Amino acid sequence: MATLNVNGKVVEVSADESTPLLWVIREHVGLTGTKYGCGVAQCGACTVHIDGQAVRSCAVPLSAVTPEQKIVTIEGLSPDGSHPVQKAWLALDVPQCGFCQPGMIMAAAALLSQKPRPSDEDINAEMTNICRCGTYNRVRAAIKLAAEGGEARRG
Repeated sequence: MATLNVNGKVVEVSADESTPLLWVIREHVGLTGTKYGCGVAQCGACTVHIDGQAVRSCAVPLSAVTPEQKIVTIEGLSPDGSHPVQKAWLALDVPQCGFCQPGMIMAAAALLSQKPRPSDEDINAEMTNICRCGTYNRVRAAIKLAAEGGEARRG
């Protein structure tokens, strides 16, 4: 048994210690917003926060997470979709297919918590998630909108 703090709730899971955190979150905790993309920490679809840091959960074994660490998934970012990044994503119609977007949103939220007014260079350095639909320009615009604290009108 392992004890985890996921989205502010303490949960007990029974999984092999080598199981990637991604699968623990999806299969044992039942939170499926975190997506499987590549399994080798390249695409970012599985991004969650561990103690406020964006982490690719497919590459983190269960044994590497302690009960004291706070894990936040896309479901825990805000209970009602009111996080500034989520609001900016919606206002600018960022997603196309949407598969990569939970990971993108989590990476953007971590970036803004560390750098509230990121430069283009900061965004380039931190937003390494892959979007097969190519929504990178809208991602950048939404990060800047969230940083400004504004909401654009949906057209």
